[in-house]
Amino acid sequence: MHEGCTGSFGDGKAVVDKIRMMGFNTRPMPQPITIECIECKEDFEMTHLETKCPHCGMVYGVTPCSTAYPDRIQAAGIDY
Repeated sequence: MHEGCTGSFGDGKAVVDKIRMMGFNTRPMPQPITIECIECKEDFEMTHLETKCPHCGMVYGVTPCSTAYPDRIQAAGIDY
């Protein structure tokens, strides 16, 4: 499923499951990132490795070693 920082998780649910399992989901982002929600198209600030869009509830996740790469932030689902 994941091979260190060079591996791939596949989808957003797998990313969020992994960071939850590792206890990293509540860890703050080193640098908050403003992203556009894929569901509601509203911009919001991703402040933690797992962050929920405040407008529609879409959950996003990113692994600790991928925080510098906004393209690696993945959506897991609404209220996932």
